[in-house]
Amino acid sequence: MAPSLTVRVDATDGLARATTITTARGSFATPCFMPVGTRGTVRAVGADDLEALGAQIVLANTYHLMLRPGADVVARMGGLHSFSGWDGHLLTDSGGYQVFSLDPGGNVAVDDDGVTFRSTYDGSRHRLTPEDAVRVQEQLGADIQMQLDVCPPLPSPAPVLRLAVDRTLAWGERAVAAHRLDGQALFGIVQGGVDLDLRAEAAERTAAAGFAGYGIGGLSVGETRAEMVPAIAATTTVLPSDGPRYVMGLGDPAGMVEAVALGVDLFDCVLPTRVARHGSLLTDNGRINLRNARWAEADEAIDESCRCPVCLRWPKAFLRHLFMVGEPTALRLATIHNLAWTLGLVDRMRAAIEAGTFADLKARVLSVWG
Repeated sequence: MAPSLTVRVDATDGLARATTITTARGSFATPCFMPVGTRGTVRAVGADDLEALGAQIVLANTYHLMLRPGADVVARMGGLHSFSGWDGHLLTDSGGYQVFSLDPGGNVAVDDDGVTFRSTYDGSRHRLTPEDAVRVQEQLGADIQMQLDVCPPLPSPAPVLRLAVDRTLAWGERAVAAHRLDGQALFGIVQGGVDLDLRAEAAERTAAAGFAGYGIGGLSVGETRAEMVPAIAATTTVLPSDGPRYVMGLGDPAGMVEAVALGVDLFDCVLPTRVARHGSLLTDNGRINLRNARWAEADEAIDESCRCPVCLRWPKAFLRHLFMVGEPTALRLATIHNLAWTLGLVDRMRAAIEAGTFADLKARVLSVWG
């Protein structure tokens, strides 16, 4: 089987790197932020909006899609690209995090073979094994799929972290053995909490398993940045350079710039879209709340340096008005801006790496967002 994914390193600045990742679908540049399309679409916007913003890859949620409408339905509709109308790259998670975080009543049963859980929708009982996760994601037809993993909460005692690492590694080997779809890359996931030695061990063992790329899981779940950054460093320094490094669930500006400085390539997070729906907008000067009365007659753009279609057309006062009267258009416009700003930030990171000025950009971002 031909390689399902290749990485070309275009520039480095310290450990930070700008790469071009090529899959069976085509190529995309990193550092790269992936908007989260949980149920097949990014909430409040359409595939046409994402195309206009220059998004390269979207994440879809296996847990939700396998339950509704069902992976078999998506497969009969030609796969998730055809079903959703998105022609760019797609990454699907394995559903592992949602299995543990969304189970009503917390009755998840984990054993060495897999996990049994109840649907967040109707309480129905389901079983998911590493092989099932591969099969479901093959039905969804994403360009990149993730192995099933065990994601323990933080903080967790050492025995819980150790068991999560060992099970995730065993499940990863089974996923590699089950994976047969040519052209669909399979990523492993490194667990280990904030235990640096365990992280390094898990990264080394994951790298030996034969994955096309590597997710760094179990972080951005409530730990401090002072805990997260060393855990990322303990992982990236061990992972090979010929596979993408992806911190799962990370999307705050400070966290992303810290991770890129350590050699991370990919990110996903609901933060930009979720806060947008509450009137919170991201700018070069920090976050602003459009519901604040100070913006009632503000005739300037959300961010004067932003060239997104929202900033080029509408003032803060009008957008605030839309939020205050409950106009649904507010959710779409705010989401477009926050996605544009976040995608613009990773583009600036790439440009700074290419120019050898990444340390300066990192310092500027941290001075605002740190």
